[in-house]
Amino acid sequence: MTGIDIAVTGIGLVTPGGIGTGPSWEAVRAGRPTAAVDPALRDNSVRISCRVPGFDAERLLGARRALRLDPFVQFALVAAREALADAGLDPRTWDGARVGVVLGCADGGPGTVEAQHHVLGERGAKAVSPLLLPMQLPNMLAGQTAIEFGATGPNLVVATACASGATAIGTARDLLALHRCDAVLAGGSEAMITPLVMAGFAQMGALSRREDDPAAASRPFDADRDGFVAGEGAGVLVLERAVDARARGAHVHGRIVGYGASADAHHMTSPHPDGTGAETAVRAALADAGAAPGDVEHFNAHGTSTPLNDLAEAVMVRRTLTGDPVVTSTKGVTGHLLGAAGAVEAAFTVLAVEHGLVPPTANLHTLDPRMDIQVADTAARSPIDFALSNSCGFGGQNAVLAVAAA
Repeated sequence: MTGIDIAVTGIGLVTPGGIGTGPSWEAVRAGRPTAAVDPALRDNSVRISCRVPGFDAERLLGARRALRLDPFVQFALVAAREALADAGLDPRTWDGARVGVVLGCADGGPGTVEAQHHVLGERGAKAVSPLLLPMQLPNMLAGQTAIEFGATGPNLVVATACASGATAIGTARDLLALHRCDAVLAGGSEAMITPLVMAGFAQMGALSRREDDPAAASRPFDADRDGFVAGEGAGVLVLERAVDARARGAHVHGRIVGYGASADAHHMTSPHPDGTGAETAVRAALADAGAAPGDVEHFNAHGTSTPLNDLAEAVMVRRTLTGDPVVTSTKGVTGHLLGAAGAVEAAFTVLAVEHGLVPPTANLHTLDPRMDIQVADTAARSPIDFALSNSCGFGGQNAVLAVAAA
């Protein structure tokens, strides 16, 4: 392959499957759904979500930061801490000017905004917290991460809706290729499960309404799917140039060898029905990696469990990839982590390649007959040398990462 060789030396995850890479990966490879009725949404028309279990910000980050940071930042800091430990990097000893942070999110801290809007209405303007803006601004995701770890290199937050996490990893890869830095904390984080945001999604008709059986609500590619289930969490990767990772004797989980991005330029929320925008991004990632359509052995799909997205993506995969790759969507387990989805799913793709195991698509009982693709409904174990992770977002955003074995 001719693509730029970027090593993944650290992985950190906070997902509905658990806090940490181990619990998250175990939940996904076991195909264990996490969706449940959410008491915080009791007054909403749709009350299902996928929450991070047992996340105690005060215990994990200390009382001061628990009070001063929105959950979307809290999740990222915990994931980044794990990723750095996994990579064997100590912020106390590095040259912070050579360390970048590139993270993605779709909406910053809507929970903080909603809470303070309630304060405004109940107690007046002078009761609003002075921390409102620094807690909810999207750029604070990377800003607070840099403060936490002393990373004074390039510092960016990207917003491409539900492709944000993947776009962040692709952008980080480009920074490393240009030698703007020597290591990057890259990924995404999201905490959008709030009454107002979920009401908006429900009014769009985007959410599953399977409240009688919430664990089965997120069912990508299934003929009986009726919408997505919102999730929360974060995924952070430590990326380095492979030559540098080898020089310091780091363990390499896998390599990001290609990246492609595109726009559907079609509709505010719906994907192009033929998946032409996503196809452009897939072909760009393959070209960047020096790979052919038949080289893809595993395809981690965006697979939201919505009728339009899944069908358009399946049509694109059948038309574009010639090797009949094993397709999965881990959203059957985690739900849709929105701006964090692309980062978390990139991590799962790296782990699939590293361990030679394609996770199942949870809740897939009957493949939509209009989809002529090979979707894993059970864990499939086999060596994987090359895989793609696909992400899409409102506005027609597409981002594809090519992952190769270490």
